[in-house]
Amino acid sequence: MLFMVIETFRKHDAKAIYKHFREHGRGTPEGLTYVSSWIEASLGRCFQVMETDDVTLLQQWVTHWSHLVDFEVVPVATSAETKAAIDKVS
Repeated sequence: MLFMVIETFRKHDAKAIYKHFREHGRGTPEGLTYVSSWIEASLGRCFQVMETDDVTLLQQWVTHWSHLVDFEVVPVATSAETKAAIDKVS
């Protein structure tokens, strides 16, 4: 399952985020896959896609970063998957 993760950097402190990343890595447990990410131009937020079949792995990862980031996690499906699902009903 795919998750769109919207990370809001506390105090807009992107330097603290990247310092933590350099020192500790992404912090993803085995079974949680980083897909891609985009950083807001103002350096205040990151939009990240993660993939896992075990939501508790996502929760572990959120805990790893929770001292620096506030999270919104949204389960998502690709456009192709959504089209296929809708086509089955139509």
